Amino acid sequence: MLDLKRQYAPIHQELLDALGRVLETQQFILGGEVAAFEKAAAEQLGVSHAMGCSSGTDALWLALAAAGMGLGQPPQRAKSGLVGGPGQAVVTTPFSFFASVSSILRAGATPVLADIDPVSFNLSPEAVSAVLDGPCGAAVRAILPVHLYGQISFSLGFGRERGLTVIEDAAQAWGAEWNGVKAGGLGDIAAFSFYPTKNLSAAGDAGMVTTNSAELAERVKMLRQHGMRRRYYHDELGWNARMDGFQGAVLAVKLKYIGAWNEARRALAARYHALFANAGLAEAGPYPVHGAVLPREVPGAKHVWHQYVIRAPRRDALREFLAARGIGSEIYYPLPLHLQKALKGLGYAAGDFPEAERAAREVLALPIFPELREDEQQTVVAAIAEFLS
Repeated sequence: MLDLKRQYAPIHQELLDALGRVLETQQFILGGEVAAFEKAAAEQLGVSHAMGCSSGTDALWLALAAAGMGLGQPPQRAKSGLVGGPGQAVVTTPFSFFASVSSILRAGATPVLADIDPVSFNLSPEAVSAVLDGPCGAAVRAILPVHLYGQISFSLGFGRERGLTVIEDAAQAWGAEWNGVKAGGLGDIAAFSFYPTKNLSAAGDAGMVTTNSAELAERVKMLRQHGMRRRYYHDELGWNARMDGFQGAVLAVKLKYIGAWNEARRALAARYHALFANAGLAEAGPYPVHGAVLPREVPGAKHVWHQYVIRAPRRDALREFLAARGIGSEIYYPLPLHLQKALKGLGYAAGDFPEAERAAREVLALPIFPELREDEQQTVVAAIAEFLS
């Protein structure tokens, strides 16, 4: 599914030299290497401020807290069955990693879910509109669109039109664009993850918050250091969410290559498209019947193909078939968030988000990383053709 060693091999000496600088300076928490990465990252994304932190999950919490979602209040059970701070609701998707919702709860706000578009797998603007016009709408203060699989969620502009704070979950979308503007600079504030499987990856856990607001940037810097603006003087309840010097050093090296790596991913996605079409396996969709529904780049977007996700009939059997032939695959995500045991308090039930539930039954991510070879892609598609035949 992913071979990190192929990425490491050509840049291993640069990485070792960068780690050596951290050892020489002994700046293990934040420090010069992190500051240099933050500056270069902001320039690459075209944003005013970029703040490194300890993980993508912490980046989401920092973004929410800095934007005033939940106002630091602990989660509470409301009469409606929702969980979160009174008067502070955030709309997001049920088809994402757990942190998209858990970070809202951790900030003390209420997650309100809306269904997804079956083509992009991102939030459906129509579903968001229905939420905002419904009984929960008056409490909504923000929208948290997830740029799933590396493609911008086109509900961004919709959220802004409705006067909401827009908090981008860009964990999978470093370098993705919408009409020429990169993820991280499209909303009021954004969160990135550098988990080792991401297209821009650290050597462990790390994350980043970006914004064009000097006020929000200052709050993020304060909140990531236990709410301190001055050492040992705590203005708010923050958290220990600082980036390690080692991670900043690794990411600064990889930042120089991410543009080329993303273009390689785009070329691989195009090749997958051609291979599926040539094999007669591609179906128009949005739902599979006999073949595979291929992922699409929506108009206005520049997809970075963090994942290449097809929709397939008998998905679980297909995955077992591929595994038996030594071909990796993954399901992102097998159980929508509204059906997770830990989130029962949100008050949702099976059937509430049919598009998310159907996607969870049909999606399958195929191997895609910059160093993937053409013959390996041919092997993947040939195996799927064999199964579907």
